[in-house]
Amino acid sequence: MSESTNGGSGGNRGANAGRLFLGSCVALIATSVAFATIGAVMFALKGEFGLNNAQVGWIGGAALWGFAVSQLVFAPLCDTLGMRFLVRMAFAGHLVGSLVMILAGGFATLFAGALIISMANGLVEAACNPLVAALYPDNKTVKLNQFHVWFPGGIVLGGLAAFGLESAGVTSWQIKIALILIPTVAYGVLLLGQRFPATEGVRSGVSMGEMFRATLTTPLMLLMLLCMAMTASIELGPNRWVPAVLEAGGMAGILVLVYVNGIMAVMRYWAGPVVHRLSPTGILLASAVISGAGLLWLSFGGSAASVFASATVFAIGVCYFWPTMLGFVSERVPRSGALGLGLMGTVGMAVVGLVTSPWMGGIADRVTHQVLDKDRAYVVMVQAAGALQSESLRTPGPEGDDMRSALELLTEVLPPLGEEPILPELETARAMRAFIESGSTSPAVEQAQRILGPAENQGGLVSFRYLVPLSAVLAAVFGLLYLRERRSGGYRAERLS
Repeated sequence: MSESTNGGSGGNRGANAGRLFLGSCVALIATSVAFATIGAVMFALKGEFGLNNAQVGWIGGAALWGFAVSQLVFAPLCDTLGMRFLVRMAFAGHLVGSLVMILAGGFATLFAGALIISMANGLVEAACNPLVAALYPDNKTVKLNQFHVWFPGGIVLGGLAAFGLESAGVTSWQIKIALILIPTVAYGVLLLGQRFPATEGVRSGVSMGEMFRATLTTPLMLLMLLCMAMTASIELGPNRWVPAVLEAGGMAGILVLVYVNGIMAVMRYWAGPVVHRLSPTGILLASAVISGAGLLWLSFGGSAASVFASATVFAIGVCYFWPTMLGFVSERVPRSGALGLGLMGTVGMAVVGLVTSPWMGGIADRVTHQVLDKDRAYVVMVQAAGALQSESLRTPGPEGDDMRSALELLTEVLPPLGEEPILPELETARAMRAFIESGSTSPAVEQAQRILGPAENQGGLVSFRYLVPLSAVLAAVFGLLYLRERRSGGYRAERLS
């Protein structure tokens, strides 16, 4: 079956709306399973490949900013190439990117695989957001929220699957990455042979030039692009780091991630009554206030009960940000079309991937070193180096490669005998982390874990706190929009004729 032509007048005629919406939801599950599984293996990647927090942040960032690149390139072409073509490219990207990561041998190939997967994720959004808007032109914000149920929903499914594998003794991070292939095959079956409708802009005769003008010259659209950078940072920056941070503190970070995203999925599913009661601008105002309070509380850590309570507030705060921002733009600046939706996603993911995630990683590295007990760390690293020297000699070949790599890192960090034991900022934690994951049976491994874990946990939590001022800025912006809306008689969605 062929996709409806861009110039056709049939609208949704011939398209199976229910199957297309279901397939779009499964495609979004593939993107979120990728997000969850890559987040779940970050701690393992640190040790196996001797990565520091900044490098892990770049891998996590690649899993985000590739999304922005594909959105930036292909969203403007959605009307021309068609939504089914973009879905086919996404399908190929999810397959290839997963295999590249599974077969990775170091930072470069891990980065490349995460980037390819992320570009496939961006293609899903570039195609499916305008698809949902075209299928449900009278109910965009609600249906976009319900479509985006399956981003946190997929994180829940992927996170639980990864946790289940680990509980069953399957610790291979490669198998966890392979989970991405399951929803990928499923959405391929559902979508690749279907007839797709024309986009809303094509049906209304909006030209490419009109779409660009509406997107790039409308003040409200430009304001929303700026706000999207901040809302995405608040939602996705902490979400990316939660498992690694809380695992370092001795908690099951993946369970916290599953819990947070489970709340988000349920809240988005019931978006209809919330949207009708508050309006999109009211929702965005409430989200800014609640998310800021939850993030500030979460950044102080504490007991398991405190973490889960603060995570609940944070999840309620951020759950409506992304889809409501998209719905608001589609309803208030409809001539921006697929380009407007794509550019919103581009800005959000690019800022998180290129700025927020590495920035948070850098803060975590700096604070980790500041709070690290340097004297105890020095003593443990001396013991570790001695243990690895003998263990690596008894373990030749590939089995001892991790030990030799960790020994090399420790040797570079430790000062020569007789010099003052001044430990470098980034390399100290990296060397201790490599020793912990080296396979050494030395008692120093447990001592290193007791020293490094709490320090890394504190560093990650402090990095959350640096995002809280963004919530205050957003509350001011959305509050002004809400007051203006109330004075003008209420929220009004614009429709293309």
